[in-house]
Amino acid sequence: MTAVENSLRRLGTDHIDLYQIHRPDPDTDVEETLSALSDLIRSGKVRAIGTSTMPASDIVEAQWVAERRGLARFHTEQPPYSLLSRGIEREVLPVARRHGIGTLVWGPLGQGLLTGRVRKGGQNELRRAGFLRHVNDERRLDAVERFVSLAGEAGLPLTHLAMAFTIAHPGVTSAIVGPRTMSHLDDLLAGVDVALGDDLLDRIDEIVPPGTDVGVLDQVFVPPALQRAGLRRRPVGERSAA
Repeated sequence: MTAVENSLRRLGTDHIDLYQIHRPDPDTDVEETLSALSDLIRSGKVRAIGTSTMPASDIVEAQWVAERRGLARFHTEQPPYSLLSRGIEREVLPVARRHGIGTLVWGPLGQGLLTGRVRKGGQNELRRAGFLRHVNDERRLDAVERFVSLAGEAGLPLTHLAMAFTIAHPGVTSAIVGPRTMSHLDDLLAGVDVALGDDLLDRIDEIVPPGTDVGVLDQVFVPPALQRAGLRRRPVGERSAA
């Protein structure tokens, strides 16, 4: 509640059109979260609510809880999606479509790897290269080289290939970009009409198969069961099959 009040004051407005929780909080029941967000909607301070990087199972649970308890439901999900990160095709995008949830994907340019400025064997000048492991992942850089070649064959800038790929999926509502300069923005705007044919999309599938990720992003949500060993290991005395 305090965060919303502070945001409204800084923005100089009386409502927020879309308010998204940045990451799921595994220590807080989703009913409590939805209850607080519903209060914000009823007070007129927030118009719609959404999530970011929420696992498909949690999205389904939240929809069920909202319906069962008469609470506001999540209308958007904001997951990572790019030529290099296609994991959401397996469950998140189908679930979002099934429940009528808008999907605002982030990182369509692979956190800078798909801009054409980062090449294998060359100097990585991205600001985040010094503190994000996935920006230096050799597997991702190998895939980038193949996409550079594919974009060249198609007569497209790599950025246009990357952006057109993300919006080709019927489950994607929009792709979020973060240009730092006017030249970056002009380049992206020049590719808004690019539509990829099935032959090109098939070639992309050969490089990174549908529903798979090349490496692991540093910023994604990691469920507690993967972080806490005690949640995936029986007590020592109970581990035998007998």
